[in-house]
Amino acid sequence: MLKDQDRIFTNIYGLEDTGLKAAKKRGDWSRTKTLMNKGREKIIAEVKESELRGRGGAGFSAGMKWSFMPKEVTDRPHYLVVNADEGEPGTCKDREILRNEPHKLIEGALLASFAMNANAAYCYVRGEFFRETEALQRAVDEAYEAGLIGEDACGSGYKFDFYIHRGMGAYICGEESALIESLEGKKGQPRMKPPFPANCGLYGCPTTVNNVESIAVTPAILRRGASWFAGIGKPNNTGPKLFNISGHVNNPCTVEEELGIPLKELIDKHAGGVIGGWENLGAIIPGGSSVPMLPPEICETVTMDFDALSAVKSGLGTGAVIVMDKNTDLIRAICRLSRFYKHESCGQCTPCREGTGWMWRMMERMASGDAKVEEIDLLEDVTRQVEGHTICALGDAAAWPIQGLIRHFRPLLEQRIADRQAGKSTEAA
Repeated sequence: MLKDQDRIFTNIYGLEDTGLKAAKKRGDWSRTKTLMNKGREKIIAEVKESELRGRGGAGFSAGMKWSFMPKEVTDRPHYLVVNADEGEPGTCKDREILRNEPHKLIEGALLASFAMNANAAYCYVRGEFFRETEALQRAVDEAYEAGLIGEDACGSGYKFDFYIHRGMGAYICGEESALIESLEGKKGQPRMKPPFPANCGLYGCPTTVNNVESIAVTPAILRRGASWFAGIGKPNNTGPKLFNISGHVNNPCTVEEELGIPLKELIDKHAGGVIGGWENLGAIIPGGSSVPMLPPEICETVTMDFDALSAVKSGLGTGAVIVMDKNTDLIRAICRLSRFYKHESCGQCTPCREGTGWMWRMMERMASGDAKVEEIDLLEDVTRQVEGHTICALGDAAAWPIQGLIRHFRPLLEQRIADRQAGKSTEAA
């Protein structure tokens, strides 16, 4: 359980003013120049020591990612790109940072950019986040006016500019290379790797793409020390983390808790428990719509961290917990997700372009019971042919929910087919 003094996002609910004056009262922009005076190598080393893992889903070491950037700037400038294209169903944490704690993000972007020798940061915001973009722009204007960013950021002599770019609502642009393509004014499609963005990213220049939350926690790590952050949570799964809890709970919410908190405790303590009690739980998707859902018996004991969820063949993802009670038609729920991924596939890779449509159409038949039992194995076989065979992870994201359904709820599928064959009413009301 996270102690109040260890919370990083103290205004995540927007109960206080979000302006610069109030942000400074909460500790933002405190000794920023002193933090920059630590030097680039020291900043990257501290972020590495904190064991901060990216909060956008993949969970890669943030400090390690920063260290991939070239040490010296040549004729190609360096860029930081902040990924605020929060399009994962069930996920709504980054928008709260943009709306209520924008100065944390801007200060974090300055420190991260300084560490990577980047003089500009581009924040790519999901196009639908209109009010969030307004709030972030107000904070950027305040920061420029106060001299915190600009020609002489925080009086350090370092030039730093922060730009906001609004996307146009494509889920695929949450993938870092598709995001870069979109920033350049092209169609948002993932790039083949290598080259990786740290070598050839935005405008062909060295670029690092980080999630909003990953960047926003950086100032707190540098102010309070790597050992403080690493001392929260579990080994290799450190620090506080924003979790979203939605679905069939009494109090849906976004809450900051330590990594490694038991899933059941997270739901009972912060979301008021499952509607109708824990015994009414049907299944939980623990990390946004792209990770496999888990049955109640696993949800009872699993902890909310990268390694524990990976061990039960699911994932932490973005930390978006989607709770479904026993009245939920789980087959239809996964069918709807399949339709979403089919719709959002950019169509560049054949396994994804063809496979997502095939999986969705098959899931429609599974939901209505208009399938054969042996086709369950065929469906899983197709998910394996899509998974891991595409340029980006959208193919995986489309395959994993179906794999989770078959792995844990195969009897439901078989019963649905049997009921249909027997002439009974099938789908849940």
